[in-house]
Amino acid sequence: MQVEQSQLKCAVVDDSRLQRLAIVKLIDEHPSLELVAEWNNAIETKNGLLDTPVDLLFLDIEMPILTGFDLLDDLENKPHIIFVTGKTKYAFKAFDYDAVDYLRKPLKKDRFNAAVEKALSMSRLGSESTNVEDDDYIFVKSNLKKRKIFLNQLKYVEALGDYVKLIMEEGDPIVVLATMKSFEAQLPSDRFLRIHKSYIVNLDKVERYNSRNIEIADEKIPLSRHKKHSLIEALNN
Repeated sequence: MQVEQSQLKCAVVDDSRLQRLAIVKLIDEHPSLELVAEWNNAIETKNGLLDTPVDLLFLDIEMPILTGFDLLDDLENKPHIIFVTGKTKYAFKAFDYDAVDYLRKPLKKDRFNAAVEKALSMSRLGSESTNVEDDDYIFVKSNLKKRKIFLNQLKYVEALGDYVKLIMEEGDPIVVLATMKSFEAQLPSDRFLRIHKSYIVNLDKVERYNSRNIEIADEKIPLSRHKKHSLIEALNN
């Protein structure tokens, strides 16, 4: 039995009219999708999104002038993305953009519907996260799955190349594909502070500090010299 779900407003971006028609047909047959726009290139899409709110974008990659990746690089607020393309070579890069899924042309209905179910699930998780009043938890993407992270259980965050590592009160560390800057933006600034280029700490967990380190549960974490004043100010508030 399908869980009741409000419709996702979606749009199709493809420079081929025939390919757009094929995707539109599948959208029209899906009860949880509402088609609100069709665009044939990235520039048209960028302008169209200013006036047409979209939850889910079915996006081609190889298009004239600007690719689908170029479009996403230019968007500040990105909808959920399902890439639809004839090439497999972009699949790995697609997931750098937190794509819901990557579909090969020609589309198969069962594969299309499976991708849509992923988008519906992610939309539900995002709604839950958005509705939290006091930032008790956030959702992160780890191993292609969304995970709920309770902020009072998060001790600190450590940079790990193209990833960040979340050190929790209990359990193994959680590795997330994200930059420190983007992850920091998800955290409430009155509870978390970046004390070093490679570390963000939960201020409630800080037990001791000196000019070089802070201590959280007997773990020493380096403190940048220019962050010491910010730390003292934050702890005294």
